[in-house]
Amino acid sequence: MHNISMPRIVPEVLVWARETAGLSIEAAAKKLGVSARRLTEFEAGQREPTRNQIVAMAKQYHRPLVAFYLRKRPNESERPRDFRTLPEHPPPGSEALLSALIRDVASRQYLIKSALEELEENRILPFVGSIRIADGIDAAVTSLRDLLGVTRDEFRAQRTAGEAFSILRSGAERAGIFVLLMGNLGTHHTDIDVKFFRGFALADTVAPLVVVNEKDSRSAWSFTLLHELVHILLGETGISGYNGNAEVERFCDSAAARFLLDPAELALIDLRDNPSVGALSDRISAFSSTRNVSRKMVAYNLLQANRISNVVYQQLSASFDAERIRRKEDDDAEGGPSYYVVRRHRLGSGLINLVDRMISSGVLSTPKAGLVLGVKPTAVYQLIAPSKAA
Repeated sequence: MHNISMPRIVPEVLVWARETAGLSIEAAAKKLGVSARRLTEFEAGQREPTRNQIVAMAKQYHRPLVAFYLRKRPNESERPRDFRTLPEHPPPGSEALLSALIRDVASRQYLIKSALEELEENRILPFVGSIRIADGIDAAVTSLRDLLGVTRDEFRAQRTAGEAFSILRSGAERAGIFVLLMGNLGTHHTDIDVKFFRGFALADTVAPLVVVNEKDSRSAWSFTLLHELVHILLGETGISGYNGNAEVERFCDSAAARFLLDPAELALIDLRDNPSVGALSDRISAFSSTRNVSRKMVAYNLLQANRISNVVYQQLSASFDAERIRRKEDDDAEGGPSYYVVRRHRLGSGLINLVDRMISSGVLSTPKAGLVLGVKPTAVYQLIAPSKAA
């Protein structure tokens, strides 16, 4: 019988959560609807808060619920480096949503690392921070191929862009990197636009983690994953977006593009007749579909090679974005796979299998496993069931 009791709350974590929210005891107590004396007792370990009170703290302190079940007060690190070029008019609230998402994922990473330590599986991964920008693009691409065990030909041989992404993700998971598909905080009301964030990497020598914005097109996921993996190889934690200007961002873009595409192949896209944007879009679509790559990446590479102007690139980019949104709306209207199928796909088999082993070994209780997976404790076994049957 697995342990299904809630993990105990560490008092110093409550203090950390309140202090980093910028609240005094009195102000926090008022927001939570408890007395200052009662909150002081919680933070001194003299009384255990109820789950509903912890949920209220998560809301009022703007922290993910998982953060309250950490085993010790974390070192409050700086926000990951921001390598993005931000849109001129970002969607309202996007910055707060992204900050909350990063905190959520960082808290899960902390729990994963703690559990790996208890399992005595906290081995140092030598590829994290193993390359430098000075090594050059070719060296980075070689490191990517060695890390993933996937060639360009194998990637292109997959039937769909989704399947092509899956073999890259499987290679990353075999290497010890957790790859999550996340574009919101659990509901469509908190969706984060791909123009605001494409993905981010939390570099770590024990439990490196990559998040890909699932709101992007499936054909773009592979490029984003490769881009973030280069961040991991550089040992860089940071947030990425489209068309970043930072040196690191340009390097990661170039390495990911080179992995997927030989620059000489761009010559196969005929521009001699000065095609209209619509005709060029069709040619790029035909070119990208046979290679399982995104059209926007191809267009950006044409821009970098000075084969199209920035005006044309922006027109193409807007057209591709509009089509991606239309397709998503059509998919939503048609319905989709079950809740658990979607959740498993978002979390990846690497994380689900690890949590399964940790529950079986007694390292993770069911409630704590729910925190790592981002689901209620009652949903944990249904989520990991297919991995147990495999």
